Amino acid sequence: MSAYLDHASTTPLHPAARAALLAALDDGWADPARLYREGRRARMLLDAARETVAGVLGARADEVSFCASGTVAAHQAVLGTAAGRRRAGDLVLVSAVEHSSVLHAADRHERSGGRVRQLPVDALGRVDPAGCAPPPGTALVSVQHANHEVGTVQPVAAVAEITHAAGVPLHTDAAMTVGRIPVDVGALGADLLTASAHKFGGPAGVGILVVRAGTRWANPMPADERELGRAAGFPNLPAVVAAATALHARSGELAAERVRLGALTAELRARLPAVVDDVELLGDPDPAGRLPHLVAFSCLYVAGEALLGELDRAGIAVSSGSSCTSDALTPSHVLVAMGALTHGNVRVSFGRDSSAADLAALLDVLPGAVAGIRERAGAVGL
Repeated sequence: MSAYLDHASTTPLHPAARAALLAALDDGWADPARLYREGRRARMLLDAARETVAGVLGARADEVSFCASGTVAAHQAVLGTAAGRRRAGDLVLVSAVEHSSVLHAADRHERSGGRVRQLPVDALGRVDPAGCAPPPGTALVSVQHANHEVGTVQPVAAVAEITHAAGVPLHTDAAMTVGRIPVDVGALGADLLTASAHKFGGPAGVGILVVRAGTRWANPMPADERELGRAAGFPNLPAVVAAATALHARSGELAAERVRLGALTAELRARLPAVVDDVELLGDPDPAGRLPHLVAFSCLYVAGEALLGELDRAGIAVSSGSSCTSDALTPSHVLVAMGALTHGNVRVSFGRDSSAADLAALLDVLPGAVAGIRERAGAVGL
């Protein structure tokens, strides 16, 4: 039996989003910046989508912009705040376990003459809020809402209190949490928040950038009047409408899904040590401190790519290595920062369509796949 268990990478279109996308292809094809009838209709759809996203995230509509992807949104958040606060300082603090999009933006800032410092994490992949206190000359602190590889939820609100006491804004990459758990930008205390539609059942190619009122931000790219001056180019309006529809639909499903998927991940975490020897469960063992749909683990004496291949041949789709960079065949920077085992790393993530049968299929195949790889490597009995 096949099972798709990589919903943390991307998840199928929500049925409501699919219907909205098809309708918007007919109704929202015109330029929303034009004043004729078709343009006004497109503008109404764009404004409604912005209002919907703002309402779900606890933001104002004029604080929400749509970008070409979650990666672009993260780049704009980090580089735009660094540019807008150039007079306040040139230091950008990022946690050591940030998604590559944030780390790459920080690298660009550093190559442009700025300074970057990474904030360490503990063995669960969590920052210490006290260690996030920004020194003088800090332009921005960036701490993700939850980790994309091990699912650990970060103490963003506590970090925000510390950064705000020093007069420094906080960006949180919420790509792993928006549409998965309740997210309120005001409750988090974040000054900037970014997310990606394809993570929660919207189409690929839509990123969400929230810049709270009063946050000093300057577009690091050539100026454009679109999207409140924060994102350039003609918006993919049908995809934006579908993304907003998916987020609204997901907001009504979160409570039930958290219970259902939490039960699947709890069962997987409980059964793994019994069916696979020398396995290390990663992330927070407390359900309150981790995402409800994600389990990460590492198997000693097993190459992650080899295990992925064995599972794929059996029809099981999971991920391994550093999310979005697994083709680089380098150790996960997240696991390295945590001091965790980097061999045989697997991330299993459930979604709206996942079932107990998917979990059973994984557990039926995984022990034999691990044993076979260890036997071929001569690692049996070590």
